[in-house]
Amino acid sequence: MSKVYSLKTVQNIPVTLNEAWDYFSTPDNLKDITPGTLGFVIRSKHHGERMYAGQIIEYTVKPLFGIPLYWMTEITHVERGKYFVDEQRFGPYSLWHHQHHFKEIPQGVEMTDIVHYKVPYMFLGDIANTILVKQQLKKIFDYRFKVIENKFGKWEQKKSKV
Repeated sequence: MSKVYSLKTVQNIPVTLNEAWDYFSTPDNLKDITPGTLGFVIRSKHHGERMYAGQIIEYTVKPLFGIPLYWMTEITHVERGKYFVDEQRFGPYSLWHHQHHFKEIPQGVEMTDIVHYKVPYMFLGDIANTILVKQQLKKIFDYRFKVIENKFGKWEQKKSKV
């Protein structure tokens, strides 16, 4: 049996909570924060401009050798301005559970992503995670970090005047 792995990223963004929420809760913006090399294409109709609990999103992605893979996620939980969760229903992982948390902080928003995932094929999946999957996920989130900085500005902790 293969292991369940996790990845956590935190990014401070110099925008209001409403601006962050509006951007990240819009399914069409997923493509903007995904590296072009992955060939990410949304295939489904969203049935709304914002994410909602029960929403199904279908897409193709090309993580290895340009081979397209079908991926379906469901938005399982949404609390406006606080968090939403997407879970894989069909796709490349045995388990994919991705939490997106938003917290208002002075001068902006702290966004935290927590992903729990499991690679299929038992011990072969564990080997694949060690040599490929973990690094690829890190690259995807590093790319996302840079795109968000370019779009919303770089976080600079502002010192309060005394």
